[in-house]
Amino acid sequence: MKDTTSGTLYVVATPIGNLSDVTQRMIEILSHVGLIACEDTRHTRKLLSHLQITTSLTSYYREIEQQKSESLLRKLLAGIDIAVVSDAGTPGLSDPGAILVRKARQTKIPVIPVPGPSALATALSVAGLTQPDFYFAGFPPAKTGARRKFLKSLKSLPCPLFFYESPRRIKKTLEDCMLVFGDRDAQLFRELTKLHEQHLAGPLSDLLHKIEQGIRGELVLILNGIEVKNEGKPDNLDELILWYRDHENVSLKDAAKNIASDLDLSRSQVYQQALSLWNS
Repeated sequence: MKDTTSGTLYVVATPIGNLSDVTQRMIEILSHVGLIACEDTRHTRKLLSHLQITTSLTSYYREIEQQKSESLLRKLLAGIDIAVVSDAGTPGLSDPGAILVRKARQTKIPVIPVPGPSALATALSVAGLTQPDFYFAGFPPAKTGARRKFLKSLKSLPCPLFFYESPRRIKKTLEDCMLVFGDRDAQLFRELTKLHEQHLAGPLSDLLHKIEQGIRGELVLILNGIEVKNEGKPDNLDELILWYRDHENVSLKDAAKNIASDLDLSRSQVYQQALSLWNS
């Protein structure tokens, strides 16, 4: 049961660039709550000024998210309605918000989504992809070693991979994608919904050449998934294990995962069988 004296937490999506993308509901919620928790008060204040909203702001950025969520939770329990926003788009998608949402739900405080813009959904809508599935990987790690390890963990996925990236790291990320994935086809979206919106497409090597002189703005990178080759696949377990070993550039672990899916078998059963054959 909800404590009727508690406030409500609203998770509010805000424009990712074009201020015309505000919704009437977003305006109403930001106008009536007692407090808005935001990544950068300077950034959000510009939005509120444009909308003639005078609601108080408090900082809620990544480095203080855990600590600040406790004080915001106390305010909610005291009956104050709070909206959480990110600098752009939907909170909780590679932006602060999820920790406070989880704590609010655990405390039986109502959590209400106020949907709106998202760079992920916006890029997906104009990418021209026909596959029903994709993998959203958020921001790759900033350090080279961690980033390469992270990318290698995604190498065998057959679906398109979505990343957010900053302009100062995009060149290194594209170089590491080339190293890990090879020269796959990709798409790079810059400044979605803004005046200088740009779409670059082609092999990773082409994208690297196109941004050689630098690039500015918020970026969404879409990388094609690995091409699934079905021709000539055997349907016998032992033969399929050897086929993956000899024809696919995958690890034993990934091969077992794929074979289990191919033959509708348990992964542990396939892995144990593969151990005896893989190095033979």
